[in-house]
Amino acid sequence: MNTGLRRIREALTRRFRVYRANRARARSSAIFIGITGSSGKSTSASLLGRILASHGTVHTQVLANTMKSLVATLYKRMGRAGKVDFVVFEAGAYGVDTIRPMAEMLKPHVAVVTMVRLEHFASFRTLENVAREKRALIDALEPGGLAVLNADDPHVMGMASGLRHRFITFGVSEIADYRVSDVGAAYPDGLALSIHWRSGKLELKTHLPAEHFWLPVAAAVATALELGVPKENVQAAVATFQPLLNRCEVVSVEGGPRFIVDSAKAPWHSINLALEMIAKATVQRKRIVLGQISDYGGSTRKYAQAYTAARGLADEIIYTGDNAHRSRAPQADRECGRFVELRTPKDVSDHIKKTAVPGELILLKSAPNLHLERVALAWKHDVKCWIPACGKKEGCQDCGLFEVPFEEHREFTRNRRLERRRQRFRRLFGG
Repeated sequence: MNTGLRRIREALTRRFRVYRANRARARSSAIFIGITGSSGKSTSASLLGRILASHGTVHTQVLANTMKSLVATLYKRMGRAGKVDFVVFEAGAYGVDTIRPMAEMLKPHVAVVTMVRLEHFASFRTLENVAREKRALIDALEPGGLAVLNADDPHVMGMASGLRHRFITFGVSEIADYRVSDVGAAYPDGLALSIHWRSGKLELKTHLPAEHFWLPVAAAVATALELGVPKENVQAAVATFQPLLNRCEVVSVEGGPRFIVDSAKAPWHSINLALEMIAKATVQRKRIVLGQISDYGGSTRKYAQAYTAARGLADEIIYTGDNAHRSRAPQADRECGRFVELRTPKDVSDHIKKTAVPGELILLKSAPNLHLERVALAWKHDVKCWIPACGKKEGCQDCGLFEVPFEEHREFTRNRRLERRRQRFRRLFGG
């Protein structure tokens, strides 16, 4: 009975929050911008929010890109924020028909699509299915809305067919309305690029460590310029923007190694992008740590291909996790130390701590389940949570419990919650 009542209460609470969210959206005078795509949407949304902040008040919702997050953004945060000029929301697809409900609630004035790639293979199976899912955001555009499309991706450009709204394009293609050229990055030098548009040429310099970031930068810049942000504001915001946590985030240790932490996701199409970044880096010693490849957990062929591609780029390649044995690395590479197979992130951390060379560059690349960011965090924090896979989707920095042993997490969070309640009561009653 108690279980049934709890379910009824939870269902009623969800319905009430959805009602409040729809009401808040209807009342808001903000310009709503939805961003989706197989990759690049988090960086695009974060950068766009930063650029727009120079032009008005902005609420940006990234990373937590589900229906639950959208409802919370609208019914709770929008009400507390006062007048908001822009709302930037990252819409993620986790299965068939997951974007449409978000799009219909968001009712965007601007819809941005970065790219279409075959992620979440078990759910979508084909690129056409992925494109159909992403198109739901464009189909929900408000009358007079604007679509911002990747001119280099035929599946994205296919969304322009039959579109009743205005659209503009970005990309390296000659036909792009915002054409990208002069792309270059070689760590420690950050990404630089130029964007040609109807009002001239915009030269941009960033702190982003790899060339493939040109795409989210171009998506954000094109959208901001279309919304009337002065180009000087755009340049200034781009120049100070830092990589997101665990998305090619650079972590430098004084007197120790430098890490590029790319542990938030690892779809197959991103593996070569990460390797190209390491190949172009101008440092003397390089190491690559590869964990889980998304959607290909049991594919020996994919892990072997990744090792073949990485072999000539780094002084040492470390495979970790349940698929570390799938590299097909030659015995000679194992014996000479070019390839190292380690089962857990803790093993990787211990190995790097013992063998680190000052100034070397270490790429940490994996799907999020292994939380390889702990390897870098251990150089600046006393990391005590080393369970190989905890089941949490957020990064260790967002979780905040990496300095607490995993088996103590539940008690720690319970005590922390009780202490917060005590503090609220003290403030309430002046104690």
